[in-house]
Amino acid sequence: MLSSLNRRHSLRVMGAISAWTALASAQTTALATSSHADRKADPLAPQTVAMAWRAGAAPAEDSDPKAHRIGLLQVDWGQRRSTWSRVQPAPNRAHGLTPDGRGGLYAVAARPGDWLVHLPADAAQAPRWLHPGRDEASTRTLNGHLLLSSDGRWLYSSETGRDDGSAWVVRRDAQTLRAVAAWQLPGVDAHQMLFDADERHVLVALGGIPRDERGRRVPHKRLAPALLRLDTDSGTVQQRWALEDPRLSVRHMAWSVDGDQRLLGIALQAQHDERQERRNAPMIAVWDGSTLTLPPCPAIDHQGYAGDICAGPGGSFLLSAQRSGNALLWHPDAPDGLIPLGELKEVCALGSWRDARGMGMLMGAGRGLARWQAGEAQMLPWPEMLAPDNHLALLL
Repeated sequence: MLSSLNRRHSLRVMGAISAWTALASAQTTALATSSHADRKADPLAPQTVAMAWRAGAAPAEDSDPKAHRIGLLQVDWGQRRSTWSRVQPAPNRAHGLTPDGRGGLYAVAARPGDWLVHLPADAAQAPRWLHPGRDEASTRTLNGHLLLSSDGRWLYSSETGRDDGSAWVVRRDAQTLRAVAAWQLPGVDAHQMLFDADERHVLVALGGIPRDERGRRVPHKRLAPALLRLDTDSGTVQQRWALEDPRLSVRHMAWSVDGDQRLLGIALQAQHDERQERRNAPMIAVWDGSTLTLPPCPAIDHQGYAGDICAGPGGSFLLSAQRSGNALLWHPDAPDGLIPLGELKEVCALGSWRDARGMGMLMGAGRGLARWQAGEAQMLPWPEMLAPDNHLALLL
């Protein structure tokens, strides 16, 4: 059954390869147009992918709360198979996943979250859990994303005050998971965090959406999304950037890794009241270190929702339009802005890496995991029937 699903929902490149080779850097173009024989001579390396999912195929609202999982997926592209190397039941839905640098991962509950966990690579080692409000004196809930310092010492979490909806960034001991400092932000709905050029500063995507205690948007309250730069020594917000349209919520971010200029890509989620406004809303914002802008893009119907974002070749970004089932590539030099890379049902979770073949990108969708690299596309079904969550992480 899974093999037939794989054929029916296999990745479709739809002419993006020819468009891409005209846009990418000389190095990327050379990789994308290299001979088929050369690529076959270089076997595809296996990958370990951190994931969160629900067992079975039931919709989220109908699924058994005990069906939520986090774990590690071993993917062998050459042998066209994938297997679990570790599976851990989760109390409820997980969201962000963060590699620990040693083959394991950190996972955190979706907003409003009540747990975070460290899952070692060795299945013989027990996971370490923390429940704020029960294991430590906290009046905050977790917002679904973590950030680990390069030395593995500090783990940052985005959080929300239970009583007033205030936004926080909390610094935690990565070993004990306990909070050691907490900094309140000007605004609400802190979400993903990334380090700036150095680890003395953290960039925080402030979704700006007022929510109730169950995480639902509070109607008729003003939205105020923004990008913040936080000093990790003092916890002070040093700078703030915002788009002119306050209905464009900033939630997920990625750094470009190729190209002449390092850019921060921000996936946008439209919160306009009118459906047509959401359908026509921009999908991506770009920050160049000093200015936050909306680059020119065609009116592609993504239904106002970019679920995830990751780096792509030549300074590009890949975005998942989960509600319309599209993976779209944005390149700073593309005349049309967005390049349709593939159609995948319920595509959301994205990840990228770079090796001798060039930049590669992963796309997690309802029926399987898709891979695009150097002009080649491939898709594998999941090892079992499951509903993947919004994010994945490559353990390199």
